[in-house]
Amino acid sequence: MDNQFKRTLVTTALPYANGPIHIGHLAGVYIPADIYVRYFRSKKKDILWVCGSDEHGVPITLKARKEGVEPQVIVDRYHEIIKKSFAEFGVSFDIYSRTSNKIHHETAAGFFKKLHDDNQFIEKTSEQLYDEQEKQFLADRYVTGTCPHCGYDKAYGDQCEKCGTSLSAKDLINPQSSISGNKPVLKETKHWYLPLDKHEPFLRQWIIEEHKEWKSNVYGQCKSWIDLGLQARAVSRDLNWGVPVPVEGVDKKVLYVWFDAPIGYISATKELTPDWELYWKNKETRLLHFIGKDNIVFHCIIFPAMLKAHGDYILPDNVPANEFLNLEGDKISTSRNWAVWLHEYLEDFKDQQDVLRYTLTANAPETSDNDFTWKNFQARNNNELVAVLGNFINRTLVLSNKYYGGKVPARGELTEQDKDALAGIPALKAEIEKNLEQFRFREALKQVMNLARLGNKYLAETEPWKLFKENPASVETIMNINLQITANLAILIEPFMPFTSAKIFDFLQIDALTWEKAGGDILVDGHQIIKKAGLLFAKIEDEQIQAQVDKLEQTKIDNQPKNVKPMKDAISFDDFQKMDIRVGTILEAQKVPKTKKLLQIKIDTGIDQRTVVSGIAEYFKPEDIIGKQVSVLVNLDPRKIKGIESQGMILMAENEDGSLYFIQPNDKVENGSSVS
Repeated sequence: MDNQFKRTLVTTALPYANGPIHIGHLAGVYIPADIYVRYFRSKKKDILWVCGSDEHGVPITLKARKEGVEPQVIVDRYHEIIKKSFAEFGVSFDIYSRTSNKIHHETAAGFFKKLHDDNQFIEKTSEQLYDEQEKQFLADRYVTGTCPHCGYDKAYGDQCEKCGTSLSAKDLINPQSSISGNKPVLKETKHWYLPLDKHEPFLRQWIIEEHKEWKSNVYGQCKSWIDLGLQARAVSRDLNWGVPVPVEGVDKKVLYVWFDAPIGYISATKELTPDWELYWKNKETRLLHFIGKDNIVFHCIIFPAMLKAHGDYILPDNVPANEFLNLEGDKISTSRNWAVWLHEYLEDFKDQQDVLRYTLTANAPETSDNDFTWKNFQARNNNELVAVLGNFINRTLVLSNKYYGGKVPARGELTEQDKDALAGIPALKAEIEKNLEQFRFREALKQVMNLARLGNKYLAETEPWKLFKENPASVETIMNINLQITANLAILIEPFMPFTSAKIFDFLQIDALTWEKAGGDILVDGHQIIKKAGLLFAKIEDEQIQAQVDKLEQTKIDNQPKNVKPMKDAISFDDFQKMDIRVGTILEAQKVPKTKKLLQIKIDTGIDQRTVVSGIAEYFKPEDIIGKQVSVLVNLDPRKIKGIESQGMILMAENEDGSLYFIQPNDKVENGSSVS
């Protein structure tokens, strides 16, 4: 850590209180932060870690509306689940607060008012989507429609979850209110905006010139945003749930959650200590934000611009953001229940917190997206924790009890082999420190395990069980060294696996020790260790893993549309080759008289102009489909429908609710182009 700083404040992204914590959250944000904070606490450094539940925002109001309850009911429920599971998992916040607290409302409102009074905002009136039936403006997640990029018909007003494109609600094709189901209208509304373009010169200098040491994914994303040119961003929105905009005469407007949430770091620190200003306004404080990559822009560009505009606050020294963790090859998704939930893991794998902490750290998405699989979880436990770390410590304690009644023997004359083993302890400690201070937690953990490997190798090569009768003095030296390695492991492993560290200290019958004690001799000659130590880790059986895999398979089944039709009988490739499917353009369309479902459609197929009768009148108005390109089966035998000869079939996709969609090219192509 840079010596110019006397203290450190660590923040971690506030989890939304609309669902539990999953392994993606842990691997990306909370485990790395916990490792870092535990390390500096062990070094007796002044460090605080603040976090809390983000209890505002549209996802919470949507869940509340769906369940027919007030938003407070939702946030109370999930705040307790999140807080409890974090505590049981050993995540060691100094405070875990919540943004519905009075102190947060006061802090956020005061922050806004300071910027407002200093003319740091611009006011703009714009047209936004409005639900006339519900008499309210629609925030982005209150609008669904068809993505203009990929055609997904359930895209949200801020993002398409299928193709990942960021959207504006007004970009959607056929937008629909999530509240009433009605088509919204455009209506004028006034909001306050933070003019990021005004802060662009400062941000360019501060990030691009002064923080080239930031992780490449963070630095690159920030530079890309700045190079594209920054735009003013709204800091308020039309909602009833959140921190009310503190401007006289303004009603039904709250602070936008991206503006409100990071101020939660400040309010949590206020709640924690009366010396909060020391951690936010003193130049000798180092501010660190641990986040996932989806929050980089907010913490590196927008929040710093807010802090700079306010004028009283320090800026973050580093933002060690991680990439995403996937699950069994698929993106983790709360809405699809495709996740390993922390509270469920703690029930299914009792007292095995450190197995998950170890696996997620060893597989951390530090430089690129990574994947969690249950088979890898099992292999990490059985082949590394049980076979390497657990095996070394168990053999050391068993042999010490067998030969010396659990008392630490004195060392005699050292061989070169003994000296090499002892020299490995401070060397590996230095490697662990270097990696921790550079936010390389995966590599730091690897070096901790290398100390256990060093112990195993030393035991295997010296074979004290063979030497005990012929050279008991050398065995005393060997076992003393192995016990010193064990005690060092207890200290060095604590940031990563605190429960395991506590067990080792208990086995050795010593109190937990600080970081400075590691690197050399810890146990004194004659010290009594525990007479019968239990195992550190238990083997995880195939049946346990299969149960978790089966749970995920059931999730896949549950996510399938309920009315998906079964597959038809298989056909040969030759049969498929007989089908001639072409792209054509609809020239004319009209309803077939005395029918509800039929449209008579004239199509230019590129080879001719022909009439097709199609049962789509319940889903499309004739005037809306003229000019659309569609896929047509052109070599289907003609048949008469209601007296009209239909010369082909338009190919359609049917959704689970029965609605129909054209199968069409993303970009315009020549009529007559083959579909194959």
